[in-house]
Amino acid sequence: MGSRVPSIACIGVIGKHNNPLHISLFPPEERAPLEFSFLLSSCLDIFEARLPHKTADQDFGLLQAVDERLAMYGWLTNTGVKFVIVVDMEGRQASVFETRSSASVGLRDADLKPAFRALQTAYIGLLRNPFYDPDDHSPVTANAEQRVGSTQITSRRFIREVKRIGDTWTPGIVNI
Repeated sequence: MGSRVPSIACIGVIGKHNNPLHISLFPPEERAPLEFSFLLSSCLDIFEARLPHKTADQDFGLLQAVDERLAMYGWLTNTGVKFVIVVDMEGRQASVFETRSSASVGLRDADLKPAFRALQTAYIGLLRNPFYDPDDHSPVTANAEQRVGSTQITSRRFIREVKRIGDTWTPGIVNI
């Protein structure tokens, strides 16, 4: 059996009112969407518990280790939107380059910072779209009669960027 490297199993974007805005699975055909939806919901209390102790740093680091294989990491934007990345520690088959370059035993919080920065950049790009109104995606401000669309993010550009981030991230990558 060849060596394996950690990979992203799920990226979740959770609104400031703890409503799911977007969930991407990697690879989607091998993952159970409901399972990851529950996992993302389970980490919301951890954000709330750590929030009073956080200062200017947006990186919440390791939120929880689900089991020996899955670990959840979190990031909070200044607008209250949460990014959660679930890492599969046995993710995928390592390429020759990754086998030579990955001498690490585990995963450090800093390994995910490039992915979180790229997610934040993608989200800022979404917010700059004049046709995207974040309040339309909030269950608090959009009642059933006024709601035209879904509370989920439907921007193809944003979804494509999240997929790119999830597909290209590897431990030790500096820039995505």
